[in-house]
Amino acid sequence: MKGVGVKLLYNIFMVAKYKHKNITWVDVESPTQEEVRNLMEEYSIDPLVADELLLPTLKPRVEEHGNLIYLILHFPAFRHSHQASISQEVDFLIGKNFIITVRYDTVDPLHKFSKVFEVNSVLDKGDIGEHAGFLFFYMIRKLYKSLEHEIEYINDALELIETEIFDEGKSKEMVRALSSIGRDILNLKQALWPHRDVLDSFDDASARFFGDEYHNHAKSIFGEYYRIQNSIRAHSNTLNELRQTNDSLLSTRQNEIIKTLTIMAFITFPLTLISSVFGMNTQYLPIVGRENDFWLITGAMLALTFAFFIFFKRKHWL
Repeated sequence: MKGVGVKLLYNIFMVAKYKHKNITWVDVESPTQEEVRNLMEEYSIDPLVADELLLPTLKPRVEEHGNLIYLILHFPAFRHSHQASISQEVDFLIGKNFIITVRYDTVDPLHKFSKVFEVNSVLDKGDIGEHAGFLFFYMIRKLYKSLEHEIEYINDALELIETEIFDEGKSKEMVRALSSIGRDILNLKQALWPHRDVLDSFDDASARFFGDEYHNHAKSIFGEYYRIQNSIRAHSNTLNELRQTNDSLLSTRQNEIIKTLTIMAFITFPLTLISSVFGMNTQYLPIVGRENDFWLITGAMLALTFAFFIFFKRKHWL
């Protein structure tokens, strides 16, 4: 196949290989032992690194292995994951003129990047760069930009909660909604927090591997990371404010209910006492036995209720 643009050399099972000028990109999903062995022989991958590619790794990290940098990152994917896991791992093996991405799920940003990368390169739009570090830069930037979709979902949910938080009868629904958003934000924080140390280590490793001129690109990756972190922090603050507002509304409504019940109990207690007194089985009870005694007692009880009502009104308790 002749031409300058990207050439899809092969796409066999879960391995896709692209080439643009002198840079090769190999994308692998859930590699088998045979596929890992072939990659190890073709790109001189350390056997210890090749062995780790067979299964996901829980801890993100950066390692230098002579002819390549081995980088592991996990990206949260609550709405765009194709498996039950909410974290998608991507392993990067970055050499001078090649980059290998190993993943264990369909990572939508990488899939979209491969299409854009292929089309733009075929049309010869711009130059990727002289080594694979520049290709990694574009990849990681695409992955971080994809997190904006997760953050936009959280933003939409917070805006919906903000409009409904003052509606009567939705306090319990708001508690559940706020708890759900809080869980998503917590998962985002937990997934992205290790990126800071990993990117910091990559900055040092890339300077030794690609030279000091790559430093600006490494710092740009940091910029993308901090932009996402700032958005998460802003949404976290909004969530805390909405939660405090909802808690205040719940407390106010509960206090109103308790106050109403207390007033009702305070009013009915003396009335109950009066009725109990006149219901006593004694030889003598005042008023009882006289003409219209029932209406006299009932009138007294109603007058006492009205007096309590006026008293509470003047005290602004009602």
